[in-house]
Amino acid sequence: ETLLKPIHYERKKDKIMTSMTGYGYNEMNYETAIVSVEIKSVNSRFLDLNINLPPFLNSIESYFRNKISQNITRGKVDVFIRVKELESDAQIYADTKMAKSYYDAIKEVAIATGYDEKSIPLSLILEQNGVLNSNKSYDVEKYQSMIDPIFDNALNQFVKDANREGENLLVDLKSKLLELETCADFFKKWQPKMENVFKEIITAKFNDLLKDNVDENRIMTEVAAMLVKYTINEEIVRLQSHIKAMKEELENNPYPGKKIDFICQEMNREINTIGSKNQFAEVGAMVIKAKDSLENIREQSKNIA
Repeated sequence: ETLLKPIHYERKKDKIMTSMTGYGYNEMNYETAIVSVEIKSVNSRFLDLNINLPPFLNSIESYFRNKISQNITRGKVDVFIRVKELESDAQIYADTKMAKSYYDAIKEVAIATGYDEKSIPLSLILEQNGVLNSNKSYDVEKYQSMIDPIFDNALNQFVKDANREGENLLVDLKSKLLELETCADFFKKWQPKMENVFKEIITAKFNDLLKDNVDENRIMTEVAAMLVKYTINEEIVRLQSHIKAMKEELENNPYPGKKIDFICQEMNREINTIGSKNQFAEVGAMVIKAKDSLENIREQSKNIA
C-alpha cells in the first residue's frame, strides 16, 4: 500500500493571532480501507477535545490527542477518525451447541403456543447472540501509519483556516481599538474645558449671590471640591494605559484571548466612571461611542485562541 508522506504543519507564525473556530478534512482510499479525518471547533473558554475513533483503535487515542494539543490551545474541538475496511480477514465460526439450544428452546415455545415448529426459519437461529462469532485481530500500528498522513493533512487545513480567520480578527480588533484611542484623546482634550466650565459656573453663582462680597478663597475651595468630584483625569490616564496594554497584547501575544477579556473589563470600568461624572452632551456622545467600540472588542475576543 502507498502511504502519503508526512507533512509539515502550517504552524502559526510568531505573533499571529488565531481564531478558535476552524475546519479541516482529508480522506484517502487505500487498497484495504478508506480513511478520513475531520477536525472542527467552536468557541470555548478552555481546550475541550473530543476524539472519535473506531473502538479497535482506542489504544492510540493519546497519540492523536497529543498532536492536537500541540497546535490548538482553546476551543471545543471535535475530531472524527473514520476507517471503512474494504477487505476483511475476519474468521467466522459457529457455536453449534448454542444454536441447537436456541432451536430447542424456540421449538418448545412454538409447541406450547400452537405454532408449527417446522416453519421455524434458520435466520431466527442465526441472529441469536453467540451463534455466529468472528475472530479478528487488528494491526494497530498498521492502521496508525495509514491514518497519520491523513490526520496531518486535516490538521494542517484546520490550522491554516484558524490562522486566516485570526488575521481577519486582528484587523477588526485594531480598528476598534483605534476608535477607543480616539475617544480617549477626546476625553483628554475636553478635561481642561470641563474644569474651566465648572470654575466659571461656580464663580458666576457666587458673584450672583454675594455680589461685591465675593470671597476668592471660598470660590477656590468650592472649585477644588467640584473638581475632586467631577474631574476625569485619573480615569483618562488609566484608560490610555489599558489601550496601550491591549496594543501590546495584539502585537506580541499569539494567544491574547483571555488577557484581552480582562483588559476589556478594566476599560469598561473607566469609561463608566467618565460617563457618570460627565455633565456635557459632547462628552456623553463620545462615551457611548467608546462603549460601542469596547463591546465590539469584547465580543471578538471570545473568538480568539
